[in-house]
Amino acid sequence: MRLAEIKGINKDKAYEMGEEFNEKWELWQIVGFLEKFGISANNSKKVYDALGSNAIEKIEENPYVLVEISYGVNFYQIDKIALQIGIPKDSDSRIKSAIKYALLQSSYNGNTCTRKENLVEFVKSILEIDEERIEENLINLNVKQEIYIEDTESGKWVFLEAFQKAERNVAEKLMALKNSKNIKQLKNFSNQLKKQEKILDIILSEKQIEALEQINDNNVCIITGGPGTGKTTIIKVLLEIYKENNKKVVLCAPTGRAAKRISETTGEEAKTIHRLLEIGKIDDDKIGSVDNDVAPIDADVIVIDEVSMVDIFLMNYIVKSIYMGTKLVLVGDCNQLPSVGPGFVLKDLIDSEKFSCVTLNKIFRQAAKSKIIVNAHNVNDGVNFVGKKFEGEMLDDFFYINEPNQEKMLYQIISLCKERLKNYYNYDFFNNIQVLTPTKKGLIGTKELNKNLQNALNPHNENLMEKQYGDIVFREGDRVMQVKNNYDIFWEKGKGSDKKTEYEAGSGIFNGELGRIKKIDYNEKVVEVEFDDLKNAWYQFTELEELEHAYSITIHKSQGSEFDVVILAIPSASKMLLTRNLLYTGMTRAKKLLIVVGGNSIINMMINNFELKKRNTGLKYKLNKII
Repeated sequence: MRLAEIKGINKDKAYEMGEEFNEKWELWQIVGFLEKFGISANNSKKVYDALGSNAIEKIEENPYVLVEISYGVNFYQIDKIALQIGIPKDSDSRIKSAIKYALLQSSYNGNTCTRKENLVEFVKSILEIDEERIEENLINLNVKQEIYIEDTESGKWVFLEAFQKAERNVAEKLMALKNSKNIKQLKNFSNQLKKQEKILDIILSEKQIEALEQINDNNVCIITGGPGTGKTTIIKVLLEIYKENNKKVVLCAPTGRAAKRISETTGEEAKTIHRLLEIGKIDDDKIGSVDNDVAPIDADVIVIDEVSMVDIFLMNYIVKSIYMGTKLVLVGDCNQLPSVGPGFVLKDLIDSEKFSCVTLNKIFRQAAKSKIIVNAHNVNDGVNFVGKKFEGEMLDDFFYINEPNQEKMLYQIISLCKERLKNYYNYDFFNNIQVLTPTKKGLIGTKELNKNLQNALNPHNENLMEKQYGDIVFREGDRVMQVKNNYDIFWEKGKGSDKKTEYEAGSGIFNGELGRIKKIDYNEKVVEVEFDDLKNAWYQFTELEELEHAYSITIHKSQGSEFDVVILAIPSASKMLLTRNLLYTGMTRAKKLLIVVGGNSIINMMINNFELKKRNTGLKYKLNKII
């Protein structure tokens, strides 16, 4: 009755709201209870789903259960409350929770395992208890198979059970695939290669021929190389040969943009790995999911592009879906950044030396005319592009602006996006240009760049609808990015103004997909986003945490994508962040024009900072153990 007194809420609506609130009363109690643990309402729902209606009782009995249910919780906050309610300092539940928390924290840096002695030392420092009690609990968890201790020549390594299982599955399935009968091998393959060279009017290099022959001779083959070395040509020839032999080749990539790019360059349909495997809903907030069902892939040959982006859990799903005897071709650039998720899959597979691997190292003549490609290879070889003189015919597709001052860098970026690139090259920001930066923080980090670029390129206008969410103002026309996997969101394309696109509908928008806000509707309380592949999706106002502005994105988020024009901003930042492979990855995102904005000393430091950030993984060891 009190609700009905509020302007705009009639009696029927008030009753409806009241009923819904009463139905969710248990959940609301848990939301309030978990607030003191620093757990959001969104994560509280996951806790309620996992523990049921007597969740509060279970948490009061053992608060550490929250560490295993909700990804990214604050262990220290939970520990403080647990000690306050009387849980002993050396209780098994406290020690086991701290061990799992430590392993999980390590996975955020890409590791699938941790040295046992380092793990013990860390847990000892956060719990302030005897080493002996930690050792006892490690043994107990190992016996219960909640963790796994792997004894290798280099020492003892500890895994969470899901990470160990994923690596073991990948190793066993790939070795079984490698050793299964080569039933898809084609006869007279060299003659078929020559025939395709004539049809396609190309001359394959020795390395390209070797790569194609290795694919024919092996069930598992890795092809790696930088830009302009002919990886796409190999895929094109492969497609034509197998199509002529009535064999089915399936193309896929980890992201929507990477799949779109391979479709454009080959003329054949490519899907994201998620769509190809028909992966059902995976709870991204859970610790390493390995047991979801996937659709088996009906194919003679499966080609996966941009494999450097594939983490151990996605690779686990890929190998689960492959029939024995199917050929698997893994294509990627091992000098790019590794996957965001845990594991170092491509590097581990190459370093194991268990699979046929061809490295393409020759830049083709056409590609060698591009300053983007030449400079990217130079950077990869440790050669600085500052002051570099070029010989012969070169395309003016690369420019370097030596500007270390961040305020002046910001001015350069805004003027390039707003006017200069439009005036000189007729490049439009929303259709052609992407700003990349290594960091989220600072004036040249994504957060501030997005605010400044929004103000410059899509400013407040009374004709454009806006919706504030937290400290972000979403506006019609804004460029945005999906920042988490949403398996349920409905989308459709080919409806409305774009008559050329065939109508299609489905569900699922995935982390890293880019688009623009088409409409903000206050009546329906939804934001409509049209993504780059012409999918239209609708977000409730309460779901806007899934979107971020994408006028500027991090280099990590740009992996697998290509843009006509890239403005690569390199501000001063932590040396750990500013690495050669980060610079190389950013440079290789540009298709037609690359502009690097940064200071000589920072660029020089990045090129010399070539140590690949080491990841602790066990895949190579497991592959080498299998006979």
